[in-house]
Amino acid sequence: MAIARTDTSVLGRWWWTVDRWTLLALLLLAGFGMVLAMAASPPVAERLDLDSLHFVRRHAILLLPALIMMVGISLLTPRQTRRIAVIALVGALALLALTLVVGTEIKGARRWITVFGLSMQASEFVKPAFAVVAAWMFSAHRLGQAVPGNAISMGLFALVLALLLAQPDVGQAFVVSAVWFGQWFLAGLPMVWVALLVAFGVAGLVAAYFIFPHVASRIDRFLDPASGDSYQVDRAMEAFVNGGLWGRGPGEGTVKAHLPDAHSDFILAVAGEEFGLILCLVIVALFAFVVLRGFIRVLQVNNLFVVLAAAGLLTQFALQALINMASTANLMPTKGMTLPFISYGGSSLIALAFGMGMLLALTRKRPGGGAA
Repeated sequence: MAIARTDTSVLGRWWWTVDRWTLLALLLLAGFGMVLAMAASPPVAERLDLDSLHFVRRHAILLLPALIMMVGISLLTPRQTRRIAVIALVGALALLALTLVVGTEIKGARRWITVFGLSMQASEFVKPAFAVVAAWMFSAHRLGQAVPGNAISMGLFALVLALLLAQPDVGQAFVVSAVWFGQWFLAGLPMVWVALLVAFGVAGLVAAYFIFPHVASRIDRFLDPASGDSYQVDRAMEAFVNGGLWGRGPGEGTVKAHLPDAHSDFILAVAGEEFGLILCLVIVALFAFVVLRGFIRVLQVNNLFVVLAAAGLLTQFALQALINMASTANLMPTKGMTLPFISYGGSSLIALAFGMGMLLALTRKRPGGGAA
């Protein structure tokens, strides 16, 4: 872009302070997502008696505003980022609570709610907003401000966890818990509390196995595939084998005709079959690049809130990608979680753009590495 370094406009300051390499990596992931949506979704749409390009059009319609929102949010200062995170968290928590009352029940879980004719998953928006608000509270307590930061953060965490488990959504609860614990650890959590929280987390996972039948079923099928239906995982593994190193070619894959979630949770299997191991490794490398470069930028910042918030957003992004890819490759029990910017899913796409927009805003270069 022909923007001079002396340009003091909002756009000029943004261009020379934002992490352009991370922005490029995110745009590449979104581009791969659009290509894979065209490859994976037509057979799924046809099985549902929809137009073959139904999901492709919806993905494209949502992708453009999501990317515009990501860039728009990246223009904000850390103070403005805190404010928008608080507003988003209040709204998302209200919708999350409302979901338990009027949400759509699918397979025994209430995770979706219709707002203005659009179906959305409120938990997707809770994750990035809560990560930033929790970082604010932890930093306020650590810096000795007249705010009971730790107490507020623990109260919000308990509320979020209760609402997620009431749906139930153990996977999202795990991601939120891991991010929150990591932020508190970075903020200076005493080792006694570390041991207690680790023990609490292990006990929670064990309890989830005995309380939630679907959790027990997924773990049992992972440990012993013969104990239940492992159809999707088996087809995904076959797709990776059939794709080999270079893939069978665009449009030549067959797994998308058999996997119900080929366009969402198992889209990496479609990539592996049609474009091969090489594209899968490129996608993994892009995720790793975003996360590692983000942490490198964070190391250059001397503002505790920015460090904690950016670390939380990066950890959440990494965990979501890792859980999706590991589930598809049968490295862990299956969990219905989208692959960031690649899987089809409106709520996930918009929420990820929101979170990455805040990350870009927080990691912009500022005089002295502080907040503005």
